[in-house]
Amino acid sequence: MSIDAIQGAQMDFNIFTVNTQNPDGSQVQSPSASVSKLDLKAPGKAQREYEKGFQFLMKKDLQAAVAHLGIAIQIYPSFVAAHNALGSAYLDLQQNEQARDEFDKAVTLDDHLPNSYLNLGCAQLALKEYPAAEESLRKASSIAPLDMQLQLALTYGEFESHDYPAVIETAHHVHEHKHKGAALVHYFAGGAWAAQNNLVEAQQEMDTLLKEDPKSGSVEQIHQILDQLKTEQARQAEAKLHPAETLTLSLNTTNTPPPEQKLRQAAQVLQDIKERTQIAEAEAEPEAKCADCGAKVGPEPGIAEHGVAQPAAAADSGSALKRAGLDSPGSTFRASVDEVSIFFAATDHGKSATNLTASDIVVRDDNRPPHAILGFRNESQLPLRLGLIIDTSNSVKDRISFEEAAATKFLETVVTGKDDLAFVVGVNNSVLLVQDFSGDQARISHEINQLAPGGGTALWDAVEFGADKLRDRAEGKPVARVLIVISDGEDNASSATLKQAIASAQRGEVAIYTVSTRDYDQEDPSAELGDHALRALSELTGGTAFIPGSVRGLKGSLAELQQVIRGRYLVSYKPAAFQRDGRYREIDITAQKDGHKLKVYARKGYYASAAQPASGDN
Repeated sequence: MSIDAIQGAQMDFNIFTVNTQNPDGSQVQSPSASVSKLDLKAPGKAQREYEKGFQFLMKKDLQAAVAHLGIAIQIYPSFVAAHNALGSAYLDLQQNEQARDEFDKAVTLDDHLPNSYLNLGCAQLALKEYPAAEESLRKASSIAPLDMQLQLALTYGEFESHDYPAVIETAHHVHEHKHKGAALVHYFAGGAWAAQNNLVEAQQEMDTLLKEDPKSGSVEQIHQILDQLKTEQARQAEAKLHPAETLTLSLNTTNTPPPEQKLRQAAQVLQDIKERTQIAEAEAEPEAKCADCGAKVGPEPGIAEHGVAQPAAAADSGSALKRAGLDSPGSTFRASVDEVSIFFAATDHGKSATNLTASDIVVRDDNRPPHAILGFRNESQLPLRLGLIIDTSNSVKDRISFEEAAATKFLETVVTGKDDLAFVVGVNNSVLLVQDFSGDQARISHEINQLAPGGGTALWDAVEFGADKLRDRAEGKPVARVLIVISDGEDNASSATLKQAIASAQRGEVAIYTVSTRDYDQEDPSAELGDHALRALSELTGGTAFIPGSVRGLKGSLAELQQVIRGRYLVSYKPAAFQRDGRYREIDITAQKDGHKLKVYARKGYYASAAQPASGDN
């Protein structure tokens, strides 16, 4: 299967390079969205030469761009952005080997930036080094996993490398997420299916492409492809033979009209209105009934394993907590026993309360005491799974070094168990997975200190990603799932809303703890609004918000947070008068020790799933 139109346009490589002017391109392409810390150390003269070269590059005066960018690199050889820009100029000049060398230098200098790998992959594609290109594009997409344009570039690399199963897997991954502007993945998936002689699936991918992009300038050609597929299917059915000749499909995108221009960032007042609206939506009283609980058994906060409702996997009469051993939270949802498992934390004047027993707490579910307490445990015994989200946008530019030092110290005091694991996400315009799950403190600290500020803030996208990552990790035994967000609470680039981010955490029973980096010494009318958003994010997921009021108080807040995390408990109980009617049930947990009340952090409630148990349940 040929993709001559895509090749004929040479993938329009500037679509995928850091210096693109395409308004619907990848978020990591913005020069301010993916910054190397090395670039912040560039001498003023090198920066001025870089800026001149960048402007010439934008004007397509490529020779002048090469000259100025070359001078910038001579002055400061570790200038990652200059190597990327110079490589882009070479790519436009079709000097592909020089372009590859510059991008390779950028990757060697700093291997944390998705745009450098993306650029390197594009140069390797131009040189027809397809396996290497696929690997580079895969690395870029692993660092920025929510960027659908990177996934689109990856499918192209996989297709050219004839890695057809990978093309199909990537296309399915993209299809499961919002992917405006990336519908073309279905074209590559269709080609991958056709290359494996599965014309039925190829036709379905083309149908999906038409459905997702009905106004494409290539609609007529896609219909022609579908006609070819249908004709070939009929021929094969009649002859009952494999095709004797290669089926050639082509899609000409050269006449496709340019995509709609992205809206410019709204004025701050409009951004504040948007954030107020999202906070109000998140904090609104829960609906009386869950609108999505009646169709099938699915994840519902508050019931069964980590508060997730599941169909019965084993219909026995004993408590699932006891069955799993050590009063494990791995309970199952059964027709005979409806169990609620809820995590909470308790502190005593800022210190973790680590010696509570079941007799020290009072639980009320739907304003009634439980029918029975089935299990109680101090969660400090559990291995920790911790996600750390660090805001690296322009709004925290002056505080990023202090944030990194405080975050590093915090992880050193929290990720201490031999089975503890943590991952780190940096967030600006894009969500960057700078370190996947690891227990190596030195490695995690190194990756944190490579973060550099720049760009906007897709904070709610990062929270949704982090919560899903914690929830989806397969575990062989019970673990504690915690998400830490260090930010000023300002979001101006997310596709997800605050409410959606909270819902993702609630589904996975992930407690979110937020630490504000706002400095109230500086007058900022949006400070209170950002802190309000952080409070809502924490309180509605069973965590808490720490608002130190200045960056100098960040270390103290993180030290207090460490106490809270290690003072978490799991209580499991059978609610009284429980019915699976989809109704929202409030939870209230109070705790006392030695005659005085403790501060408790816990979820506010859950929906009682209206789904029927799986067949065969007792």
